[in-house]
Amino acid sequence: MNNTVLTSAVVYPGQWLGMLGGGQLGRMFCHAAQSMGYKVVVLDPAQDSPAGTVAEKQVFAAYDDVKGLDELAALTRVVTTEFENVPAASLKQLSGNCRVSPGAAAVAVVQDRIAEKAFIAAQGIPVAPYSEVRSAADLENAGQHLFPGILKAARLGYDGKGQARVANVQEALAAFESFGRVPCVLEAMLPLKEEISVVMARGFDGEVAVFPIGQNTHVNGILATTVVNPGLIAENIQHQAKQAAIRIAEGLNYFGVLCIEFFILEDNSLVANEVAPRPHNSGHYTMNACASSQFEQQVRVMAGMPLGSTQLRAPAIMLNILGDSWFHPETGAFAEPAWEKVLALPGVSLHLYGKSEARKGRKMGHVNVVNENFDTALAHARQVSEILNLSQVL
Repeated sequence: MNNTVLTSAVVYPGQWLGMLGGGQLGRMFCHAAQSMGYKVVVLDPAQDSPAGTVAEKQVFAAYDDVKGLDELAALTRVVTTEFENVPAASLKQLSGNCRVSPGAAAVAVVQDRIAEKAFIAAQGIPVAPYSEVRSAADLENAGQHLFPGILKAARLGYDGKGQARVANVQEALAAFESFGRVPCVLEAMLPLKEEISVVMARGFDGEVAVFPIGQNTHVNGILATTVVNPGLIAENIQHQAKQAAIRIAEGLNYFGVLCIEFFILEDNSLVANEVAPRPHNSGHYTMNACASSQFEQQVRVMAGMPLGSTQLRAPAIMLNILGDSWFHPETGAFAEPAWEKVLALPGVSLHLYGKSEARKGRKMGHVNVVNENFDTALAHARQVSEILNLSQVL
């Protein structure tokens, strides 16, 4: 198959789309693809993966299994991913026979925090002061301006995993040892005012669509809420963030849906934090609040279809549901959450991920609260938070 066909041919409804990864992002992609008439084949080694249980077919194989990748490529002409740690080599192998979104080269950069930081800075976009850490000596020689800081493993970290706050060199060395002396970055802690994220899609023809920017709150390194409301974030900061996100996508030659997380500092300057080469937790609000969702956009890109509208229909609040909601906060007793109380609230939509076991700290689903009046949406979101025993961050 020549390159022109791989990058420009339209895949029509009724045909197969391929997904590497069986998690909840893959599950929501399946729902979006199926609603548009496509069939989905998922490659994932797990027998009960959230995406595999709803897809038309699953290839049970590891992400680097050559035979499994060949089986996937035999079924579909287009493949996408639902998490950033799919081996770049697997994407490269698939690209010989399939249109792959995102591509191996782009994913290889954002899989490694060292390469990612250097890339973002090379685009002229500010990042937190940082230093590469490959040995204990790198930490011993780190400048004092990096403390207090955060030591982050360069690879395989997410939801606060592989990260440690460090006040000095001694704490940094201890954290480095606990990480197994893997390559890391040491970032200076900055005076944060807000955390925001830009979720966007870029088609193979260069078309770009950017969703309204969300304001995020994290608890224990895991996203707890995303709030989207016109006027919540200053227009000039929104413009800077959107332009920076587009520059990153173009610089990576990225095709698909991606998210860039930013910090707004106390002086209102903007700093890029990290890139997620996939739909993102902070973009889940789009499922109920926008003309098209981030998952529909993912389908559109890989199928070679025009991008959908990102218009915000109404203010929205997304609340993450962790497995903690299945356990009484005082007694620890297990009980099914009171979904009937949640769904009795106007403008509330429930999205559960089909996971077989609720565990504390495990992402089990999310709730979107949408209302034309933001104060009403906020009041309902606080009620949901109380019913589900969520972290009180609103």
